[in-house]
Amino acid sequence: MGLFFTSCHHRHEEQAHTSKTIAPKGATEQEIDSLVYQSENLIIRKISPNVYEHTSFLMTDGFGKVPCNGIIVVDQGEAIVFDTPADNETSAELITYFSKNEPYTIKAVIATHFHGDCVGGLNTFHKYQIPSYANNRTIALLKQQKSEFDIPENGFSDTLKLTVGDKKVEAAFLGEGHTKDNIIGYFPEDNVLFGGCLIKEVGAEKGNLEDATIEAWAETVEKVKQNHPQAKIIIPGHGKQGGVELLDYTIELFK
Repeated sequence: MGLFFTSCHHRHEEQAHTSKTIAPKGATEQEIDSLVYQSENLIIRKISPNVYEHTSFLMTDGFGKVPCNGIIVVDQGEAIVFDTPADNETSAELITYFSKNEPYTIKAVIATHFHGDCVGGLNTFHKYQIPSYANNRTIALLKQQKSEFDIPENGFSDTLKLTVGDKKVEAAFLGEGHTKDNIIGYFPEDNVLFGGCLIKEVGAEKGNLEDATIEAWAETVEKVKQNHPQAKIIIPGHGKQGGVELLDYTIELFK
């Protein structure tokens, strides 16, 4: 979504919990088992052997309090984060959890587009001296808008491959859709695809189209589907994860 801050989250004491004590209302048994951390501002679930999903919350003008997803890919004591949590405070919470409780050294953070739900915590990642990456289009848009957010330090044109442990993480720009700069992340080892806001959860509406290229959206997601036929777990920027049905739903939504 094209998300913009209207209020700040208050600081709450960070607490690590076991999954059995904090099952959210309506959670399935699988979701309960995968829940590793929850505070008022941050939820972390383990969704595959090497991938966690992080969910934070952003207050927006048009959509109220919106849950925003990202992922953390881990291997051999290293981690790479896709999209910061929604603000600097919650980003510090995520970094603290993974450095102290797991522990992992976060090698990089990759922003999937220029909106606040992807880059809202970059300042904190930079304070922790964690390198940041984004599509060159994302960097250009942030500079053009004189954004309040930090600018990612390292740019790439179409594809990026980084190493986490002894495994590879990929990011790619496959076309416009939710924004002109949206990219997707892929972790081949676990067949996990992070679609960011380019991909919708099943049943979702079109959302904020302020920066969208609607006519290209379905074709871009078709490319995602063609390029990653092995993807089994697909995480949207907002809402519930699933499988290839999320790609099919998004294609139909924007045809």
